[in-house]
Amino acid sequence: MSASATLAAAAPPRRRPLRWILATVAAALVAAGALLLLRGGRATAAPEAPRAIASRRTLRSQVQATGVVRAMTGAEVKVGARISGRVERLLANVGDRVEKGAAIAHLDDRDLRARLARAQADLAAARAQLALVKRGARPEEIADAEAVVAQARAEAELAAVQERRVAPLTERGYTGQEELDRAHRDLAVARARAASADSKLALVRKRFLPEDVALALARVGQSEAAVAEAQATVSFATIEAPISGVIAQVATQEGETVSAGLNAPTFVTIIDLDRLEVAAYVDEVDVGRVKVGQKAAFSVDSFPEVEFTGRVTAIYPRAVIQSNVVNYVTTIAIDNSEGRLKPDMTANVTVALDERENVLATPDKALRREGGKTVVRVLEGAAERSQPVKVGMRGGGFAEILSGLREGDRVAMADSQPRPGAHP
Repeated sequence: MSASATLAAAAPPRRRPLRWILATVAAALVAAGALLLLRGGRATAAPEAPRAIASRRTLRSQVQATGVVRAMTGAEVKVGARISGRVERLLANVGDRVEKGAAIAHLDDRDLRARLARAQADLAAARAQLALVKRGARPEEIADAEAVVAQARAEAELAAVQERRVAPLTERGYTGQEELDRAHRDLAVARARAASADSKLALVRKRFLPEDVALALARVGQSEAAVAEAQATVSFATIEAPISGVIAQVATQEGETVSAGLNAPTFVTIIDLDRLEVAAYVDEVDVGRVKVGQKAAFSVDSFPEVEFTGRVTAIYPRAVIQSNVVNYVTTIAIDNSEGRLKPDMTANVTVALDERENVLATPDKALRREGGKTVVRVLEGAAERSQPVKVGMRGGGFAEILSGLREGDRVAMADSQPRPGAHP
């Protein structure tokens, strides 16, 4: 074997170990760096426990509920017809603003006015009869009756004179008994006629008794009542708005015939948008803390950026159960003078239960239960200690600390682990 061949055969064994050595050293350096980096990161990147500082703030206790905007009692009225008839004119359209007493519709009232005219004529006749009864007989009737009385009396006096003449003659025998009897009869008849004439004169002078006057008065009263009834029936032909508000619904049209039975047919529905309220459905867990007079705020989807305010006015005693959830309707009086709120809008309600200013407070998450007591973990340098506290009002994620902490104390959150060196 030549020298050049020997060198060529020996060269590869000298280069291969050097590559592997370099590769091994590089891998070892990378592994060592990664190990040091991992250990160093564990030692220096330990997350700091969440903490808070006891500080003074204003706490508000509140109840959240969902509700709906609705019309107050008497603020939504369904207006109907009290009589049957054909709709002659319809004066209302949806969205129109109407004032109380304004005409909404007119029914055909020709037959009603005819009945009114007949009732008025009957009333006039009854009043005339009453006047006649109160006045009594006319002067001419009284004079005629007096003349009859005078004539009857004169005849009676003549008959008496005749009787006085015949009686002595009969006693002396100049005339028979028959003539005297005739004279007696004529006198009796004349006197009876005079008495009858006197009675007739008395009747003429006082023709009607008090009972006749009372009867005439009663008939006048009946006629007046009939006229008032007919006038009221005529007025029913004009449908008027019972309240001021906005026309929310129209349920009829011109030319349609309506029939008034047990239920008056609805013409329109009027809503007074100035008299709205919110009916909030408060959970049974919270309703015990809600009281009449408490302030409330709410928002609606139509105006999410606007906060409307109100005040609790009533809490219904009967529960509303939906999907096995017990709620109590709580009404909230509101101001809708701007007219932005509409009935049936969904409202997100917050009822303010209580408010305390400048109280020492910590987050609710800083509170723990240990040994049957409420405690917080107070941070003192690198260590922690358990500190019993007395808790007052809660609201908005914070709790009032009545005792056990001072302003500025640092406390650990309840979901953090105790730090090294912590002691009870």
